[in-house]
Amino acid sequence: MAVRVVLADDEPLLRRGLAVLLETDDRIRVVAEASDGAELLDVVSRVHPDVVLVDVQMPGVDGLEALRRLHELADPPVVAILTTFDLDDYVATALDLGAQGFLLKDAEPDALVRAVLDLAAGGAVLDPRITARLLPRLRGTAQRENHQLAGLTGRERQVLALVAAGRPNAAIARDLGLTEATVKSYVSTLFTKLGVENRVQAALVAQRANGDAW
Repeated sequence: MAVRVVLADDEPLLRRGLAVLLETDDRIRVVAEASDGAELLDVVSRVHPDVVLVDVQMPGVDGLEALRRLHELADPPVVAILTTFDLDDYVATALDLGAQGFLLKDAEPDALVRAVLDLAAGGAVLDPRITARLLPRLRGTAQRENHQLAGLTGRERQVLALVAAGRPNAAIARDLGLTEATVKSYVSTLFTKLGVENRVQAALVAQRANGDAW
């Protein structure tokens, strides 16, 4: 079954271009588009997508407010932020609101397709160019995070490294020779030990850790 995607951006040409690009892969189907947050919320309630790609800066209900409301749903879709290379102060807020990825609008077509498939499979997606600019904005907790990382077991570190690489649970299970249920348990434990709420936050903890702790 194809991954069902909704695109939300106030630029019609961009939405159409992304839709055409994503649907070059028959594993993805763009089931709806939205031009603002209010329309996005209505669309999601009707079509129940697997993945939502949303711009933040939209008129009316913006992407952050839409993300907050989507995250409150009983069965929320996976949501990734579409952004330009110039990150704004909304990034940390989007992380706190449950964004599972940050994708650049000018990413290579193959990278966008892989990102959507990984998101649908439960992975976290961070464009490397975004990560490089995002980490300096999230400083201030390095000492605490290093202490938390130092307390991880060897297996937990292996799982975290793969989470940080964007691998979904099924892929981690194959890589490490574990059951998917066991990986899910490890990921839940990692969230608790690291004090994070989702895979993107866990990945960032790993990526900004210093060598002594990681």
